[in-house]
Amino acid sequence: MTVLPDDGLELAGEFPDVSHEQWQRLVAGVLRKSGKNVEGAQAEEALSTALEDGLRTRPLYSPRDTAPEPGFPGFAPFVRGSRAEGNTVGGWDVRQRHTTADGVLADLENGVTSLWLAVGEGAIPVSSLGRVLDGVYLDLAPVVLDAGPEVEPAARELLRLYEERGVAKDAARGNLGADPLGHEARTGQTYDSAPVAGLARLCAEEYPGLRALTVDALPYHEAGGSAAQELGSSLATGVAYLRELTEAGLSVEQACGQLEFRYAATADQFLTIAKLRAARRLWARVAEACGAPRAGAQLQHVVTSPVMMTRRDPWVNMLRTTIATLAAGAGGADAVTVLPFDHALGLPDAFARRIARNTSTILIEESHLARVIDPAGGSWYVERLTDELAHAGWEFFQRIEGAGGQAAVLRSGQLREDLATTWQARSAKLAKRREPITGISEFPHLAEKPVVRASAPEQPSGGLPRVRRDEAYEALRARSDAHLAATGSRPRVFLATIGPAAAHTARATFAANLFQAGGIEPVTEGTFEDSGATEACLCSSDALYEERAATVAAELRSAGATHVFLAGRPGDHPGVDAYVFAGCDAVAVLSATLDRMGVS
Repeated sequence: MTVLPDDGLELAGEFPDVSHEQWQRLVAGVLRKSGKNVEGAQAEEALSTALEDGLRTRPLYSPRDTAPEPGFPGFAPFVRGSRAEGNTVGGWDVRQRHTTADGVLADLENGVTSLWLAVGEGAIPVSSLGRVLDGVYLDLAPVVLDAGPEVEPAARELLRLYEERGVAKDAARGNLGADPLGHEARTGQTYDSAPVAGLARLCAEEYPGLRALTVDALPYHEAGGSAAQELGSSLATGVAYLRELTEAGLSVEQACGQLEFRYAATADQFLTIAKLRAARRLWARVAEACGAPRAGAQLQHVVTSPVMMTRRDPWVNMLRTTIATLAAGAGGADAVTVLPFDHALGLPDAFARRIARNTSTILIEESHLARVIDPAGGSWYVERLTDELAHAGWEFFQRIEGAGGQAAVLRSGQLREDLATTWQARSAKLAKRREPITGISEFPHLAEKPVVRASAPEQPSGGLPRVRRDEAYEALRARSDAHLAATGSRPRVFLATIGPAAAHTARATFAANLFQAGGIEPVTEGTFEDSGATEACLCSSDALYEERAATVAAELRSAGATHVFLAGRPGDHPGVDAYVFAGCDAVAVLSATLDRMGVS
C-alpha cells in the first residue's frame, strides 16, 4: 500500500516542465492539418481573437502575462472591489426598473431590494410618486430616481415623502438621479444644472445614505460604443461633475461621495468583468489626481445590456441576461438591474419581471456567486484584460479632456462620430455573422409565434442614437413578415442537395440558417418545380461540386430558377450566380435576394 506524505501531494511533481515554445509547436502542428503553415508566435496569433479598442484575446495566458497588483478589496486602487466585505454579506443590491406604477410591491415582496423609478414625462408623474411608493418601507428599500429635467421637483417630492413617513435622514438610501450630461446625450437638450449642486450639498450634509448624481454610461453603450469608450465617457462625465460640485463649495471627498456610476453588462462575461474592475481602478486614479485618494471607491450600478436584447426569439434573452448578471456579480457590481427578456418588445409582463428578479436570486442564493470577493481575480487573462482595458479607457478619456471635456465632445458631434465608427465596424461583423446572434443570425425559427406586449412609454430621443445587434436582420425579417401577410407564404429558396447526406448536410444546414436569418424559407423536399421558389442553392462537397454542380445548375435553370447560389467558397462553376459561405456579407446577400424576389 502506498502512503501519501502528510505535507501534501504535488500532483504534477513527476511530470517534466513544458515551455511556451513547445506548446506553440504543438499548435502549429494542428494548424498545418487545416492548411495554415505558421510557426511559433504566429501559430499562437492565429488562434487569437480581435476585440474592439485594438485589444486581442489570446488562446493562452500564463505568468508571463503580468499586470499591476490589484490590491485588496476596500483599498485603492479598488480593482477588487470598493468595499472590504464586497457582496459577501447579502449579495448585490437587486434593483428593478419601473416606468409605470405597476408591479412595485410585487417586486419588493419577491426578491428585489431597491427601486429604480423613471419619473417625468412619459413615465411616472412626479405627483404620483407617493402613490407608487405606497406600502413601500422607505427606510428599507433604496429608491433611485431617473427624472431627467424634472430632477429637482422629483427629488423634493421624494425627500418630502421621507419626512412625511418618518424616515430618519440617516436611514434614507438611494440616488436622486441628477445627470445633466447623460440627459443631453440622450436628448440633445440641456437643463438647468444649478439646482443639482444644492441637492448634492443637502445630501452630503444631511442624508449620508443618499447620493444626488448618476454618471450614466448607458447612452454611450447604447449608441454602439466600445467598452473603452464607455469607460472614457463615464470618467469625463464624472470629472465634469466633480468640477461643478467643487466650484459650488463641496470638498473633493464630498463631491466623489455624491456620484454613482452606471455601466452595461453584456453576455461577453470576461469583458464585462474586466470593464467593471478597470472602471474602479480608473476612478481611483482620478480621485488620487484630485488629492482625495480615499474617496475613489466607485459605487457601481450595472444594467444588463439593451443592445444585446433581441425582438425575435426573445426567450434567448433569459440566457443572455443570466450570463451578464453573473459577469456583473463577479466583476463586483454594487447593484444590478436585470432587464426582463421582453424588454425590447414593450412593457414586460409579470412572468418576465419574475424571471428577471429571480436571475439575481439564483446566482446569489443557489450559485453562491457572492460568497467570494472578486472570484475572477488572479486569473492571468482577467488581470491582463483589466489592465489593457484600463489603458484603452484612459486614452479615450484623455482624448475627450483634450477636446474640451464631455459637454464639448457631445455638442461638437465628435463623440457621436467616434461611437458611430465603432458601431459601423461592429455592424460589419454582425452582417458577416462573425459575431453570431443566436435565434437571429444563427438558428432562426421562422415559424415562431410573435411575442406581443403592451407598448412601453416612449424613451427619450433626439441625442445619440440607440442601436441593437439585431437591427439589420430585424429589418429583413419585417420584409418577410409583410410578404407573408400579403400573400400567405414567405419568400422561398430551394436547397438542391447533391450526393449522400454525409456530403451535403453541413452546407445545407449552413445555407438554411443563412436564408432563414433574412426570413427566406428554405425548401429541401420534393422538386424545384413544386417548391414555390424562384431561386435555388446548391449544397454538397467540393468534390461533388466539381463533378456535378454545372449539370445541376443547368437543370435548375431549365426548371425555372432565375438565380442559383452555391454554398461554399467562390470558384469557377458554370451556371452559378453567387456563393454563400462563412464570412460572406449575409445581410447584403439576403437584402439583394429579397429585392430580386420583389419583397419590399
